[in-house]
Order: sequence, then C-alpha cells, then structure tokens
Amino acid sequence: MVTNQVDFSALYAQDDLEGQRMRYERLAARFGELFQDLGTPRFFSAPGRTEISGNHTDHQLGRVLAASVNLDTIAAAQQNGGNVVRVYSEGFAPVIVPLENLSPRKEEMGTTASIIRGCAAYLKEAGYRVGGFDAAITSNVLIGSGLSSSAAFEILINRIFDCLFNAGDIDAPLSARIAQKAENNYFGKPSGLMDQMACAVGGMVAIDFKKPEAEIEMLSYDFSAKGFALANVGTDSSHDDLTDAYAAIPEEMHAVAHCFGEEKLRFVPFDAFYQAIPSLRAKLGDRAVLRALHFFDENERVLRQVQALRDDDLQSFLRLTIASGESSWKLLQNVVAFPKSQPLALALALSQRMLEGRGAWRVHGGGFAGTILGFVPHEMMAEYKKEMDAVFGDGACRPLYIRPVGSCEVVFPE
Repeated sequence: MVTNQVDFSALYAQDDLEGQRMRYERLAARFGELFQDLGTPRFFSAPGRTEISGNHTDHQLGRVLAASVNLDTIAAAQQNGGNVVRVYSEGFAPVIVPLENLSPRKEEMGTTASIIRGCAAYLKEAGYRVGGFDAAITSNVLIGSGLSSSAAFEILINRIFDCLFNAGDIDAPLSARIAQKAENNYFGKPSGLMDQMACAVGGMVAIDFKKPEAEIEMLSYDFSAKGFALANVGTDSSHDDLTDAYAAIPEEMHAVAHCFGEEKLRFVPFDAFYQAIPSLRAKLGDRAVLRALHFFDENERVLRQVQALRDDDLQSFLRLTIASGESSWKLLQNVVAFPKSQPLALALALSQRMLEGRGAWRVHGGGFAGTILGFVPHEMMAEYKKEMDAVFGDGACRPLYIRPVGSCEVVFPE
C-alpha cells in the first residue's frame, strides 16, 4: 500500500475546490495528449513555502520558522517502462533525463535536468529504487516569487519517484535532504535546507538545524481566526540572476566562523564573536560582521517568535516579525538597491505606511529581489491589495494561507 496519499479536498480551501479540480482535469488532458500510450496518470502535489522568520540562518545550522502554503506545483505522472525521465512543465521546453549514468554533469548545472538527475542519484544512494516516468507539470508557485518554486519542484520529483517505484513512505526530512543535496551538488546553488524541509513537511514548522537530524516542531496557529491573512507581494523582479549575491551571504558567514575554527556560526559563542569585532572588521570587512550579527540576533528571535505563538501573544509575534525584516534589510543587506530600481525597498516602505501598528511586513525568502511578506488584518486586505497591485501590477498581491500537508500523492475518492 502506498502511503503519503492525501484526499484532494484536504489540500485546498473549500471555496477553491472547483477551480482546483478543473486545474487537475486540464493537467490530465495534457498528459493524455503528450503520453497517449501510458493510460491513466497518478497525481502529485508539492507546496510552495513561506519563510516567516530565520532569514538566512539555515545554512549556518540555525533556527527557522516556516510554513507550506496553498500555492503548489502539481504533476500527472506514470511509469513509462524505460529508464528515462521525461518532464513537460507548462511554459518550458521538455526535459529528458536518461538514468543510466547518475553522476553530476558540468554542462547540466543550473538546469532542471540536473535536479532530476541529482534527486535520482541520492534516492538510489539512500537505497530507494528509481526508474523512468513521464510527467506533465504545472505550477502556480511562480519562479522568482520567493515561495521557493525550485524546492517545490525538487520535492515533487522525489515524491513521484517514491510513489511510482517504492512504497510511498520516504519521510519528509529525508526527502528534503536529498533535494538539498541535488540543488547544492548537481544544480550548483549553495542553498540551506529550510525551503526543502518546509515544502516536504507541510504546515507551520519551527526547525532547528544544529544537529544532523534537524529538530522539527509542528506548530498550530490559525492566523485567520485571529483576524489576519498572509500576503505575498511580488515586485516584478526576480533573483534568478543574483546567485552570486545570494552565495556571498553564506560565504561571508562561513568566513567569520572560520576565524574561530568553526565551519558554521552556530558553533561560535556570541560573546567571543562580539569581542572579536575589531579584528574581524580588519580581516573580513564590515559587511561580513553585520551579516554575522544578523545571524546571532535572528537565531534567538526565532525562539521568541515561537514562544509568542505558544503563548497566543500575537502582538509580540508581529513586532518580532517586523524586527526580523529590519535586520534582514539593514544587517543582512539582502534588499537590492540600484539607483532607479528598488522595488523591494518600495514595497516595504509602502507596507510600513499602511500596516504600522496594525500588522507586519518583511522581505521574503532569500531576498535581493522578488517578494515581501505581509501579515494583514482581514478588514485591510482589499485596500492593501489594491495599493500593492496599483504600484507593482495586477495580481502582485496574493493572499496566502498555510497548507497543513506537505508533498503527497493526490487521490480523488469516488
């Protein structure tokens, strides 16, 4: 019996079920057109994620607070009887990956093919079977949206391999680690583990990465019942061409850690770091020091935010969320600022004018470009969306809710 099967109706809001059903029907029809000889496909879903706090702490084995969201990447897939994966993602050229040789290929770095090959390689290394399948894929986790479309895709590929060729019982943390290794070593992006973990596990999670087996705490908090919606505001900018800027953050944090004989900042005592700031400035420059300072502050801030949720102290949680965003902007410096193009900074400034004293706002995801996250009172959502859409384009502001389920096979009971 395949596990990790979830009823379709458990994944989406009740008022969205009909639209989502039509989405799956369109995907099934496309699968039938592309792969006429494979019969009825099976369906899979992996959610995007929202980072609530812990910005750029995961790659230093820090703490994060994240959640899966209602936007997802879905697939219609079936075994093809061969040893090749064929993926047709809506809006993209087909990707064909033979599985005979699963070693990394330099010419594939930065491509979808590298992710598929890497996931297959690490699944096989972990003792799971892989094989050929054909898939039609569509996603409303937009690339560059800060909701981690790449992690959703990686986790989706893992789930397809899992359910088509195994018992469907690969646990979420293992799937997340396999996806991260594929992204690091095959795709070539030095990401942490937060994105993959949130997409795989589902719900709202507090994750502590200090130990090899990350400590995961599931949190239950209904922001909607408290009168708030989450809002993701896209600023019509993408961080896809900013990999070097993104990579500089862990590089500089690692450099600070190396000054204390450690690989990660998590193992550096804060007092020792603080006393060494004069020598660190001289050796590494001010930005590295500021980014390390952000890590120490943010890592403790996550604990306070989790405690605020446990205590049902929403106002403290919102204040800490704003502080997290301010630290990301000023210390971590992951808001890109060109003379005539500063959309993230503008979105944050406009959100502060509207939400100060009533909600919260912060840069979202890896930063540098893309999106911001807002906690918006229900009675302000229409006004907030209207203003954000007027500045950044229709549909820029997308209300979100936290999805309780991670990656899964989707079933449609009769």
